[in-house]
Amino acid sequence: MTEHYFTKHPASRGGRATFTVTLRGHELHLTTEAGVFSRSRVDPGTRLLIRRLEIDPTDTVLDLGCGYGVVGVVAAMLAPQGRVTLVDINQRAVALAQENLRANGVENADAIQGDAFAPVAGRRFNVIALNPPIRAGNAVVHRLIGQARDHFEPDGRFYLVGRTQQGVVRLAAKMAEVFGQVHEVAKGGGYRVYVSLYLDVPA
Repeated sequence: MTEHYFTKHPASRGGRATFTVTLRGHELHLTTEAGVFSRSRVDPGTRLLIRRLEIDPTDTVLDLGCGYGVVGVVAAMLAPQGRVTLVDINQRAVALAQENLRANGVENADAIQGDAFAPVAGRRFNVIALNPPIRAGNAVVHRLIGQARDHFEPDGRFYLVGRTQQGVVRLAAKMAEVFGQVHEVAKGGGYRVYVSLYLDVPA
């Protein structure tokens, strides 16, 4: 069976990689490894998502499917008086995210292993960011979108990025169905970023 980056306990082996990248005015030092998404660089979709995230200094943020943690690291720097939670089902990704939080001096964030929203049951956030595991299938991604509405603060924003060629427009339609509206806020390099607001979330 093919192993994907959303495997709970990846068995793939490969040398660790480290690189430095500047995002939103912050120089980040990141470590990655085999078995996690986009291990050699910050992929263009994640870059576009990070560029468009609107995060206030006191926001609570959820980086859902955090990988090695680059979105969560940046979010924590943008919300120095807030709190950021990073979640991933991949044990290796969570360990790397924890390492990257420490390496970049981030103290207002934590990384937790678990499936989707299970590790943050009962908690609500101002911002939820998702670069969805497309290869896991539409049913999985639709479940993540549907569950997000139960974890919003009243001013909540749900961000999703994806490739146009991999059907992100259809995922945007699912967001509109769940939240009552969706807005395209960025497009480039074959990717699109969408946001849905809390407003009056339909039951």
